[in-house]
Amino acid sequence: MLTVIAFVVAIGVLIAVHEYGHYRVAVACGVKVLRFSVGFGKTLYRWQPKRQHPGQSTEFVIGAFPLGGYVKMLDEREGPVAPEERHRAFNTQPLRSRAAIVAAGPIANLLLAVVLYTAVNWIGVDEPVAKLARPVAASLAEAAGLRGGEHVTRAGFDGDLAPVQSFEDLRWRMTRGALDGRDLTLEVAGEGGRPERQIVLPLSRMQAKDADPQMFRKIGVLAPLTRPEIGEVMAGSAAERAGLRNGDLVRAIGNTPIVDGQQLREVIRTSIDGGQPRVQAWQVQRGGQLVELEVRPELREEAGVKVGRIGAYVGAPPEMVKVRQGPVDGVWHGIVRTWEVSALTVRMMGKMVIGEASLKNLSGPLTIADYAGKSASLGLTQYLVFLALISVSLGVLNLMPLPVLDGGHLMYYLWEGLTGKSVSDAWMERLQRGGVALLLVMMSVALFNDVTRLFG
Repeated sequence: MLTVIAFVVAIGVLIAVHEYGHYRVAVACGVKVLRFSVGFGKTLYRWQPKRQHPGQSTEFVIGAFPLGGYVKMLDEREGPVAPEERHRAFNTQPLRSRAAIVAAGPIANLLLAVVLYTAVNWIGVDEPVAKLARPVAASLAEAAGLRGGEHVTRAGFDGDLAPVQSFEDLRWRMTRGALDGRDLTLEVAGEGGRPERQIVLPLSRMQAKDADPQMFRKIGVLAPLTRPEIGEVMAGSAAERAGLRNGDLVRAIGNTPIVDGQQLREVIRTSIDGGQPRVQAWQVQRGGQLVELEVRPELREEAGVKVGRIGAYVGAPPEMVKVRQGPVDGVWHGIVRTWEVSALTVRMMGKMVIGEASLKNLSGPLTIADYAGKSASLGLTQYLVFLALISVSLGVLNLMPLPVLDGGHLMYYLWEGLTGKSVSDAWMERLQRGGVALLLVMMSVALFNDVTRLFG
């Protein structure tokens, strides 16, 4: 139920803001707006406020099908217009006014993202400190010289280093570097007060196409530093059969010292010989004493790969930090994050078009609904971050030069501005048909990806 509510609220807010952008600028330009609808299909609710802008009698509607909305304006191409109201029709407005009305929807979504990111910056959010667990074996991080326990204080591209506020902040920068093919420079302080040093992660070598868990495994930085502690043990699990208890601190497995939770998870995961799990000699600290146990992980298959599992929560919660910005810094960081996410979205779309990025990056309503529920369950700030991310995606998507989207109409107006004449009706019809076909293909791919992620 939480997933459904979170999804409906998210879609409703994002569509309402998008259409309000069109509506508000249309009213400001003197265009008569006939209907403002959130949703399509059967009307669930309608109202017509008594007090409206001079000359407006807009009907506000909520439709049964929530995945969309529209603003219907007075327009001679859609019906007869009285001579005394012709100056208020959309099609009779100057080019700059029509372009502003069309662009206002996507811009409203981008402004909403700035507001949401700013709100999160002001409220503050608890995130893991940017202390690194032991990197994955044979990964870029290990080859670069990371060993685990380092605290990343600054990071950046092309020598432009900025403070790292949390592990999530670092993860975002690694994502941008991997997808953009840019090397990331880290300034780290080691354990025990060792002096700071710089390490370069050669992310340009990855040629990453998907922002998925496998990308981070190749980088080698999967999680923040945690104590290698056993948490809740499931009944009937390999951990229970071996005698492991909640609170056990794992010191060694065989001849390998265990220093953090991520390393412990990796050792368990790779405890497979010849397709079967192997018995491991564990040394755990329990109540001030060292206890030796024999643990035989259970075999599981994930994405076609056989891995080991023990049926217990592995790793204590990481050290946390409250990330919060002041009034001015909060706004500035909200603008910067919106710009960064927008730029990355545009680059990823471009790479998908030329085949340098996988179409698996396209997501549809099922994935959005899934993440809406998950983010809402984590609290208000996480849900606001989710809304901001989807709002950016909606704004950028609508600026794409597809005939059925706002960006397509802006391309028509660009042609009109350059040539002095509008696109002919015949060409308009052809382009609309092509745009609808392409949009249907994109929606089909996104829905297929949704089903594959959630049920495949």
